[in-house]
Amino acid sequence: MERKSFADMPCSVAQCLEVVGEWWSMLILRDVFFGVSRFDAFQDRLGISRNVLNQRLNKLVESGILTKNPYNQHPPRYDYRLTEKGRDLWPVLESMRQWGDKHAAPDGPPVLMRHTNCGQVSTAVMTCSSCGEPLEARGMQAVAGPGAPDGCIPIAGRS
Repeated sequence: MERKSFADMPCSVAQCLEVVGEWWSMLILRDVFFGVSRFDAFQDRLGISRNVLNQRLNKLVESGILTKNPYNQHPPRYDYRLTEKGRDLWPVLESMRQWGDKHAAPDGPPVLMRHTNCGQVSTAVMTCSSCGEPLEARGMQAVAGPGAPDGCIPIAGRS
């Protein structure tokens, strides 16, 4: 069954999912952030079929998340590198990793992230860009932005 396209949905979350919402894409991006850049290395690490890997890499390139840079002509071989648009997905992946560490890693986190500037193992914390306080869902309210169509803000109420 083919998945629904979110291309026409006026929602930033849906637009992100349109590009990277398929699970292999997020795992490929995880590996790119960890320094993997070549097709065979992705395939070895992920155990993904060549045709699915090729499709996902092509979509990430077409979407402007990765660039495809030749490093060998015969046979043709490419390095895949993050663009600025791709690097902007770091907080998304880091949030997913931290959620998995907390809720799905009974033996503890499989990977720790060390901040290279201070040398300490660290976790990412979302903070308010205005006052610097930590952000939590209960302390946020959705308001219409400049690109909001009528009726896009949900009814007030929180879980």
